[in-house]
Amino acid sequence: MEAEGYRGYCLQSVAAGYDVVLITGEEPSWEVPYIRDCVVVPDPTDQAALSAAGRTLAERYDVAGVFTWTEWYLVPVARLARQLGLPTTAPEAMQACRNKATSRSLFARHGVPSAASASVRTLREAQGAAERIGYPVVLKPAAHAASIGVIRADSPEQLTAAFEFADKAAGLGRENTSVLVEEYLDGPEVSAECVTYRGETTVVAITRKTVSAPPYFEELAHSVDAADPLLDMVAPAARAAIRALGITDGVAHVEMRLVDGRPRLVEVNGRIAGDMIGHLVLLATGIDLPRAAADIACDLTPDLTPTRSSAAAIQLLYPETSGTLRRLHFNGPRPPWLDRVHYQHQVGDQLLLPADGGDMFTARIGYLITTAPTADLAQARAEQALRRLHIDVAPHTAGATVVGGRAA
Repeated sequence: MEAEGYRGYCLQSVAAGYDVVLITGEEPSWEVPYIRDCVVVPDPTDQAALSAAGRTLAERYDVAGVFTWTEWYLVPVARLARQLGLPTTAPEAMQACRNKATSRSLFARHGVPSAASASVRTLREAQGAAERIGYPVVLKPAAHAASIGVIRADSPEQLTAAFEFADKAAGLGRENTSVLVEEYLDGPEVSAECVTYRGETTVVAITRKTVSAPPYFEELAHSVDAADPLLDMVAPAARAAIRALGITDGVAHVEMRLVDGRPRLVEVNGRIAGDMIGHLVLLATGIDLPRAAADIACDLTPDLTPTRSSAAAIQLLYPETSGTLRRLHFNGPRPPWLDRVHYQHQVGDQLLLPADGGDMFTARIGYLITTAPTADLAQARAEQALRRLHIDVAPHTAGATVVGGRAA
């Protein structure tokens, strides 16, 4: 997924307060106005290459801090910070975030309400775990993100295909290739957007989520309301999860489900949330999470003072069917409450839904963001804007092939 549309606001925010030197996987383009220098590392998960790039920049500049908002770089970047003598949460804690099996174990040890879980490597092991846990179960890669490879199985008959789906995604990982079989947490999904500095965690906002119908867990929409009454209720569980994992510094995205009205942990992402959630937090509360992350990386107290009390929502755009995008057009003038409309695919691109072997990168067309005094109104405005967006997708035909992301 292209970075500018989802992380451009982060770099822009950090660059407003700091001189930024960047380690990146490809030659910078849109980033150029916001950076002072860069080193290109083809694979930033390569610890030796990342560390060499960090040392190069530290020789050129007085580097005060280092952090990342990319899930797959969390552990290497924490190790780099240690090597440069800069503030960071321990790499071991970041590794615990990346390995969901380790997270579950730590949650259980520290009494954090979570889900029954088992790590498996074969279908036979998955079948045994599902029988012990009880259907429905959720299968997911132990080390992935963005709901990739996450699927629900309601019966033994569904488990074989579900395991193949999760195992295929898990096989793409480098840190861990195992699959988790977990208890299905039946309830609304929310996340707590947290800022931790020197061991003290502040929950600055709650994100309410809309996910697709089973068996997949594609995220379809999010909303943030500065006055959300859930904040006080879920904040203790979020803080407990962060303590259990050993996170001492940084911004974290803590996902949970409300089961019988009580929070149960899904996972902790040790970085700023994706899907523009940090931008929603800024629109709703005035709190700048990327700037807070940069301040903490430099061992400075972040400013978490709310400057507004409003709401914002994002509607993530998906086609009804896999196929070729033929038309994409927003009809009429954009109202002032429509913060932005972003397209990550263009006419001619192939769109491939999870049911057809795709994921959020191949299926999602883009997003639109709305603002309002309340979350309900922001969501209603998002639906109103969606009705003015014309999307035409030609379903795939038998024998169609794909070349370079476009149907051929």
